[in-house]
This record gives sequence, C-alpha cells and structure tokens, in this order.
Amino acid sequence: MVRSLYSLLTLLMLPWAVVHLWLRSRRQPEYLQHIGERFARYPVLQDTRPLIWIHAVSVGETRAAETLIAALKQRYPAHRILLTHMTPTGRATASKILDDCERRYLPYDTPWAVRRFLRHYRPQLGLIMETELWPNLIGACARQNIPLWLVNARLSERSARGYARFGRLTRTALNELRGVIAQTEADAQRLRALGAKEVQVCGNLKFDVQAPPALNVLAQHWRSSIGACPVALCASTREGEEALILEAWRKAHPNALLAIVPRHPQRFDEVENLTAREGLSCQRRSESQPTADVQVWLGDSMGEMAAYYDFADVALIGGSLLDYGSQNLIEACAVGTPILLGPSTFNFSEAAANALACGAAIAVNDADDFVVKAVALLNDEARRAAMSAAGREFAQAHRGATERTMQLIETVLK
Repeated sequence: MVRSLYSLLTLLMLPWAVVHLWLRSRRQPEYLQHIGERFARYPVLQDTRPLIWIHAVSVGETRAAETLIAALKQRYPAHRILLTHMTPTGRATASKILDDCERRYLPYDTPWAVRRFLRHYRPQLGLIMETELWPNLIGACARQNIPLWLVNARLSERSARGYARFGRLTRTALNELRGVIAQTEADAQRLRALGAKEVQVCGNLKFDVQAPPALNVLAQHWRSSIGACPVALCASTREGEEALILEAWRKAHPNALLAIVPRHPQRFDEVENLTAREGLSCQRRSESQPTADVQVWLGDSMGEMAAYYDFADVALIGGSLLDYGSQNLIEACAVGTPILLGPSTFNFSEAAANALACGAAIAVNDADDFVVKAVALLNDEARRAAMSAAGREFAQAHRGATERTMQLIETVLK
C-alpha cells in the first residue's frame, strides 16, 4: 500500500518534473537535452555484451565512481558499462573522464519507466553511488533478480531524519538491496537504524581517485603565469557564499589572487557580476590565463578541480561557510593543499574531523575569519608545508576502498 501511494504521487508529480526541467534550462540549457531518457526512451542497443550498470547522480558521485569503473573494466573486459545520471553536470563530467562508457539519464521512478529501463538494458549488476534510494527501481530489480548494491554509501544525521519520516518505504527499499557498502561505521549505523541488513564498511572511494598528470601540468602552467603571487582558492562554492567571500576580500584587500570555482556552472555569470559589484577586477578561466595584477580569477571550467587545488597555496572548501554540509575535501588533501573549513561539514563529518585533528585543515567561523586565516597562512610557509604533508599522509592512509568494494561485488559477478 505504501509503495502504491508513492507510485501514485510520482505519477502526479510528472507534470511538475517537466516544468522543473524547463525552469532549470533557463540557466542551464542542457536540461532540455535527452528528455526522452528521463521517461525510459533509449536508442536501440547495438552492443549485446553483458552489462554492468552504475548510477551516479551528479559530479561528486561520478568522480567517486572513476576508480571503481577502472577496476571493473580491468577485471571484466567482456562487459560493457552503463553510467546513468540525473544532472547534466554529472553527465558532462562522465564524458570527460569516462568517455568510453555509455551515458544516459536514469528515468523518473515510475513503475512503467523503471521496468522499461531494466528490460532495455538487462544489467547483470547494478551499483548506486552514495545514497540514492528509488523505491520502484529497487523493487523492480529485486523482482527481476538483478543484484543491486548501494556503494560508497553515506548518510548524514540530517538525511537520516528525512528518510525516517518515510520509515516503512525506506525500510522496504533498503531490505530489497542485495547489499550496502558504507563509507564509515557511522554511516553504516544510521543505515542499519533505517532498516538496512547487509551493511559492510569499506571506506570512501574518493580517497582512491588520482588526479591525471595533465592537470598537474596545467596547474604549473597557471602558476608560471602569475610568478610569486600567492593564491587563495575558494573551491566548489555554493549560492550565497561568494557574496560573503568577495565582500570580506574587498575589505581586507590582501596582496594575493583570489580564485573562485563555483560548484554549479549555471552560476558562473552570477559570480562574475558579484565580483564586479564589489569593484574587484576579474578574469575568467575560459578567457585567459591568471595574471598577478588581477584580483579575482573565476574558474568557469569543469573537470579541473585537481588543477585548481594544485595551483592554490590555501583552499577554502565550498559549502562549508553556509549550511550546505561542505563539498569534498579529500581531493585537496590528496594534492597537499592546506585546507580551510567553515562550520558546516555534515556531508563529510568524519573526513572533516580527521583532517582537522591531523593538522591538514583549519576551522574558520565565517567569511571574514576565512580571509584573516588565509592571509596568515599565505605568510607562513612553514605551517603551509606542515599542513600539506599532513594532508597527503591523511589521504594516503585512507586509500584502499576500491579494492575492498571489488572483493564484495565480485562474489555476485562470479
């Protein structure tokens, strides 16, 4: 009965879903592309090899899947890989780093759409990255005996409270999964409390992601264009944060380059306008190399975050100044960039706590505190070196999640 009500609600929401795509397309036109896929309309298959399906909703999940996909390709070369997404940015990221996988949108979670999706692709194995619980999709896989795993699963206390409001529906969906592979024991405990039974802890796949050497070369090229000018990076910033950062930066007027890389590409123009309103000079990555005489360099590119971190002397992790729960800080640790973290870190609570504890990160209270502490770090080479070493050691110590995950899912493929 609960799932029937959920299915009815999903059907009633379809008109709004179409309106939502249109509204999003006003800022990001790609939302109007491939709409048929969202209703399980796909091209005729030309490749009949057995298929492994991985769902990565957006950019972060796609990046996390990179090492797992590489391992699957190496051990199962006779299989093809389907990668599904929900956002254009996730799909665009996959086209850059995983261009030999088939990329599609996952259909909306209506009974008929998920049946058509599974009938069309017939996956031997499904892997859902992090925490995407679609009850009809999970139920259809269980009925068709398609093993479906929740992989690299994370669940904050806030998200757990949200899922708990739909306790019976959530519990049924979790029970119908073949298994859950959680990032941390805290994630595993929250998932078990919601009803998941087969839960293993394998660590975070993002620790295993290695930056392509070409991005290191790119960072060195950027660095050579600004000489000895210090660089403070604000990485993956979210709406509302840039205005606070730019105002604080203007008031302090540091003798450094401020690089800002917004999380969502549809906001690039907005952030450039915010910079102009503060009276700060701005260059865009897409238009020119950074120069020492500019105040703000806007990173309006996709798939180059590792280069931005390598380019920077210090980095604020976006999504942590306001109540967004922080973006991924692991990539910064891996390249040895000293980290500044705002007060909101619930999406990466354990990694954030460990980075702060080992000295790879410093906590900041707000945008003004960020500028004060960033400038202090830029003037303290010895402390930056110590934080860089701590970050690299922290990232190295937590690698290995890909191999542990593969050992579990191989039992299904065998």
